[in-house]
Amino acid sequence: ALELIDFKNALEQFQNLVEKMIIQKTKESSGLYTKDDDEIDYDKFHTTTQTLFGPAVKDQNIQAFFRKIVSNPDEKPEWLEIFGCFLGESGGTSSPSKESMVFLDSEKQQITHSVVKRKDVIKGIVKVPLLHFTVTASQRGVLTVFSKQRKSFFSCSFYFHQDTAWITGCDFLPNLKYVVAVTESTVILWDYKSKERQNNGFVIKPMKNCLLCVSTVTASGHLAKDTILMGDDKGYVYLLTMTNDDFIMKQSKAEKESQFKFMDSESFDMPKRKLHDDWVVKIKYISALKRFASCSTDSISSFVLDDINRLEDNLPVKEFSVPKGVNAFTYCGKAKVIVTGG
Repeated sequence: ALELIDFKNALEQFQNLVEKMIIQKTKESSGLYTKDDDEIDYDKFHTTTQTLFGPAVKDQNIQAFFRKIVSNPDEKPEWLEIFGCFLGESGGTSSPSKESMVFLDSEKQQITHSVVKRKDVIKGIVKVPLLHFTVTASQRGVLTVFSKQRKSFFSCSFYFHQDTAWITGCDFLPNLKYVVAVTESTVILWDYKSKERQNNGFVIKPMKNCLLCVSTVTASGHLAKDTILMGDDKGYVYLLTMTNDDFIMKQSKAEKESQFKFMDSESFDMPKRKLHDDWVVKIKYISALKRFASCSTDSISSFVLDDINRLEDNLPVKEFSVPKGVNAFTYCGKAKVIVTGG
């Protein structure tokens, strides 16, 4: 209750600050404003807001809120926006309720193991509920499996020579028990169970276009086979099926001092279909719908949702367009909705 009272007091002071700013900007636009000690510039607005709400507000949200007031004082932003929350167009001013409260959470759990070096970033993170672990892939080539069961982790680093390509995505193959990752020009399959540091994985190359995303097709009944979906920078979506036999029959000799065996991409039957006219930013198989989904920055074919068989024929696909495209999407089974972000 005390926290709620404190928040309401802070919110009231913030709204008073916004009102003063709007009055100031309105007078400035009409040429009636004279600068004095009470002038509210960005630094003062930022400092006051941080003092009122602390770390619950982020710098980028404060900056965006301030910019909105400066550009259009007549349209006052909703106070929720200072926390990065936005109301829909049909929204309006909502009365305080349990559904519209802002929750402040200061507690975070951290993994103490450092799996990426300086100037490296995580490009993919996948949760594997059945095996109780999480897979991460860094841009510069560190693949890591965090095992929650054993309270330990496995890590594998790999580096090519001067033609190093950044990792753009990762996933897990549930039947073959391999980690799959894609770079700009290769597909990487890592045997995380192997105790050997050398030859504990496979690289499929070369790929003609730049691969940007990867996803596993989750289907039951195929214990020795996994299907992989991939998207590239030319709008193509690929379908790659791997079996245990492929690791034996299609491998080439490992190069000296290499961690991986190589497989020629030409030896695989890899159907592909151009579904977008721009980058395929994300791809995902939605098992609840038995459909795959892909999105692109393409304004015409922005989002595709259809049967995986469409990748092997020329029948029309179900798609819709969004100005400037779609960068992200997710599916909620409980609500039976797909949400996209552009």
